[in-house]
Amino acid sequence: MGQQTVSADVLCVGGGIAGLMAAIRAAEMGAKVVVVEKADTLRSGAGATGNDHFRCYIPEVHGADIEPLVEMSVNANTGNARPAGYYRTFLGKSFDIVKLWDSYGIPMKPLGKWEFTGQALPGRPRLALKYEGQNQKVILTREALKRGVQIVNRVMAFDLLTDANGINGAIGISTREDKIISFLAKAVFLGTGRCVRLYPSPTPGWMFNRAEFPSNTGDGRAMACRAGAELTNMEMPQSWAGPRNFSRNGKGTWIGVVRSADGKPVGPFVSQPDRLHGDMVANLFPTLFGEFEKKNQGPLYMDCRGMSQEDYDYMLWGLRNEGNTALINHLQEEGIDLRRDAVEFMTYELTTRGGIKYGEGGEASLPGLYAAGDEYFAGIATAATFGYIAGENAARYAKERDAAAKVDLRADTEERIELLKKASNRRTGAGWQEANIALNQIMQHYIGTTLAQPMLEAGLTNLRRLRQKASESLISRNQHELTHCLEVMNLMDIGEIMFLTALARRESRGEFRRSDYPFTNPLLNNKELACKMVENQFVTEWKELKK
Repeated sequence: MGQQTVSADVLCVGGGIAGLMAAIRAAEMGAKVVVVEKADTLRSGAGATGNDHFRCYIPEVHGADIEPLVEMSVNANTGNARPAGYYRTFLGKSFDIVKLWDSYGIPMKPLGKWEFTGQALPGRPRLALKYEGQNQKVILTREALKRGVQIVNRVMAFDLLTDANGINGAIGISTREDKIISFLAKAVFLGTGRCVRLYPSPTPGWMFNRAEFPSNTGDGRAMACRAGAELTNMEMPQSWAGPRNFSRNGKGTWIGVVRSADGKPVGPFVSQPDRLHGDMVANLFPTLFGEFEKKNQGPLYMDCRGMSQEDYDYMLWGLRNEGNTALINHLQEEGIDLRRDAVEFMTYELTTRGGIKYGEGGEASLPGLYAAGDEYFAGIATAATFGYIAGENAARYAKERDAAAKVDLRADTEERIELLKKASNRRTGAGWQEANIALNQIMQHYIGTTLAQPMLEAGLTNLRRLRQKASESLISRNQHELTHCLEVMNLMDIGEIMFLTALARRESRGEFRRSDYPFTNPLLNNKELACKMVENQFVTEWKELKK
């Protein structure tokens, strides 16, 4: 393999919303910034093809007191998500980010006013700002380049570089050329998105039919944990919902009512299509579609019948900005009219809600490491806001630190590079798809919706056997396949961490259900379950949750 070295003050791994916002702010602070992106920053990450809602607090709309909105945000989620201080910092900064985006050319007031519709409970404040986000990634890429950010596309960072003082860069491979690139940096920001492809897709024969960007494979979490940083609450599951078999985000954009087959509303919030609120039952309980089916009470439908022509046009406009053009085209091709036809919804595959533990300044648990966005349970608005905050703090940190003089690889990183070489040199073996599907089956069977110790222990044993077999037999015929091999190995690390933390959480909480520990333990209400690498082993520890 060829070798290349790139130096920076701040390295942003991942060019999604969080990574580009971190890069923009760090460059404004005077730092030399490099963004390394596995795909292309123009269309990568969860916000690749758009969004139409931006959660935020605007004083002239919501009033001067932010605390009711903080409380509402904390109580909107279960399962030890985030403390009040996180939401207070986010909401307090969110309007600044909204105004920034508007100045960049992302229309945050496309109808001439601050418009808050959808994703809200009747009688409660509405925090979802309607905007035109279809080209947000193109615009943010342009803004980063204007500030002198160097963007390195088609390179997958797969391990962090460390020394006794903390993080000093990352190492990656080109997805197109036979080349390894070492990135030396004084500070590293991780924004590699959610952890997709752990579980089978809604259509298992099509592995990449996902609501989320399918190349977001938990790379940041895996890199951070192997380097010694803490992950948190990795066992806590999260699921999404949307049109059956047409795996797409954007359920909060639909102006309809979730109804059973007999036409009755499933939730208590709305009985007719409501443009201001939508039907929050789908947001609050995305698992209900699957639960109804298990009880032979399904299917459930998103029923938009009865909406006005104006609301119909408004909804289609929102879905396009959410990136759902393929869905709209499909409906048109099949002659499905949402004013006449209800659409069946389903619960999509599981993923982990947990991720890299980072504070309100974006700082992770290792010196020089920062993170934001979907590295830990976020969303577009929090990704943009905390990405910006983390970029500023990473630049400040970099100013006080000397650059690394050379590349020092940990033993586990050298092992990964050796694995890559062997996979490339093999003439026979298993492809990455086989390994990924085998992992999907283990995760679905042993650590699905209801858990128990014997199943978790058996699943962990099988996963470790799979990893060993993969390391001895994976074959790569080109750089593209080599990237996928690395993704699968990262997913296996994430899977092992999920098994270990699920075994350590001896209770049920939120969507996390253990049949052998069916009750919530109140002694764990203000705690989080951390995991990190110690002497080449993943270890878990309960920690007090910062308030």
